[in-house]
Amino acid sequence: MWILRKNGIQIPRRLRHDGVMLIADSARRDAAPAATDPQTTVQDATVQDVTVQDVTAQDATVQDVTAQGDERLRRHAVTPYADALDRYIARNPTQLMVPGHGGSDLGLSARLSEYLGERALQLDVPMLLEGIDLEAHSALDEALELAADAWGAKRTWFLTNGASQANRTAAIAARGLGEHLLAQRSAHSSFSDGVLLAGITPSYVFPAVDAVNGMAHGVSPEALDAALTLAEQEGRAAAAVYIISPSYFGSVSDVRGLADVAHAHGAPLIVDGAWGPHFGFHPELPESPARLGADLVVSSTHKLAGSLTQTAMLHLGHGPFADRLEALVERAFGMTASTSTSAIMRASLDIARSALVTGEAAIGRSVETAQHLREVLRADPRFDIVSDHFGEFPDIVDTDVLRVPIDVSATGLSGHWVRNQLITDHALYFEMSTATSIVAVIGAGKTPDVAAIHRALEDVVSSAAADAERAATAGAVEFPPMPAPGARRLTPRDGFFGETEIVPAAEAIGRVSADTLAAYPPGIPNIMPGEEITAAAVEFLQAVSGSPTGYVRGALDPHVSTFRVIRVG
Repeated sequence: MWILRKNGIQIPRRLRHDGVMLIADSARRDAAPAATDPQTTVQDATVQDVTVQDVTAQDATVQDVTAQGDERLRRHAVTPYADALDRYIARNPTQLMVPGHGGSDLGLSARLSEYLGERALQLDVPMLLEGIDLEAHSALDEALELAADAWGAKRTWFLTNGASQANRTAAIAARGLGEHLLAQRSAHSSFSDGVLLAGITPSYVFPAVDAVNGMAHGVSPEALDAALTLAEQEGRAAAAVYIISPSYFGSVSDVRGLADVAHAHGAPLIVDGAWGPHFGFHPELPESPARLGADLVVSSTHKLAGSLTQTAMLHLGHGPFADRLEALVERAFGMTASTSTSAIMRASLDIARSALVTGEAAIGRSVETAQHLREVLRADPRFDIVSDHFGEFPDIVDTDVLRVPIDVSATGLSGHWVRNQLITDHALYFEMSTATSIVAVIGAGKTPDVAAIHRALEDVVSSAAADAERAATAGAVEFPPMPAPGARRLTPRDGFFGETEIVPAAEAIGRVSADTLAAYPPGIPNIMPGEEITAAAVEFLQAVSGSPTGYVRGALDPHVSTFRVIRVG
């Protein structure tokens, strides 16, 4: 029953205080006597008495929830770090310190000030200033505490090197728990970087793959349990688990179930939730992973939550590993953070947090816009909504409605071509594309013009250029099945840092790779440093690279004709 969220507080379904009918209202109607039969008078009186008590308790719950919600909104209306910057520049300081522009439009800064505005230069102050971030219980500390509360975390770190910094930080911290880690194979390259830097020996669990649309989704609790059990049986029990939710395409995994499985195997759960920073701030959105048992959550706040590009957060959960992880994350954060952290970026995180907590109505309008876009496209037979078919995958338990993946294959055109043509002809930018689809991302609080989007799509797919593209790509060959990874011959770190040479593809078969190569679609690494290069992998990568809708990230050349391998002898 306790499943509906209101401003981050769990309240009973239909027990709302925003104009929706309350359970108490229906209870009062149900309590009305249905008959005057003397034999039922005592029973009716008892029922009415119980119902009145129940209604009274529910009314009290409504009042309590309302009070809690109002107090939370008041608390999160403030932006302590951003306000501290305002107080600093209000003093009109003279800066004989970095940055060199001095916070003014004088001298060489004239063009920069004209381009960005002088206020941007004034706000661009260095770290370690009293009244902002220097003293104990500073404005920055207050902003971090509010962010942790907003996402349901024990502690939060502000990051100005993006979710990539969060991934590297998480990997380095995880190494403090042990050498072995179990990761979703489709992990972002920044996490693989962290694995290399930390000297972790990973094993992998593969995500579910939509082979039709070339999309990698998530991992089910059952698949995770099987992978962890196998790792234990082979003597490489995982000290931590890393999974991704949501996916690039808006599919959401069972984070609570995954956390339960990881904890049962004695490992914390790290969730790359880079694409879900807005989760937990509206009833129609999935819950924040930190509230579902995740131990560390990577959150790319700039992606959909409104902060500036390159800003992110790392959230520490309240689980059984919190105390041990906190010290490890703090040390790892010191290794990955800049000592010249941008104050403007930090302020944008503070402001975005406040806007999310207090902006449920605006987020609701974004949800309505995204659903309207789906409805319009469902009515057009040339387009299909990929997320309508998420129920076919056992790992997907929810959908991020602000991500709209659109299958355009019925038009006879590739998603890549459609996306590029929308940019060329209409200056309309979709987030990404696959061979079959394009993905729209609607930022929390944004309401793009759905009719204009549909008109642009109609124009592109019915254009003369589209006819020419269909004729040119008719009979395109489908990608071969994705092969299994080759055997690990070295640790990723040794594979990456070993002495290397570049050889033709035919000579690379059976050798050990020094690079990571991932075919798109679906973006799952096919070869990792330290792994053997197989004939099947070479064939697959070359087939993808030769397709008009595919490419291979990490390849030395567009045709994957050469490989970087560990030198022998």
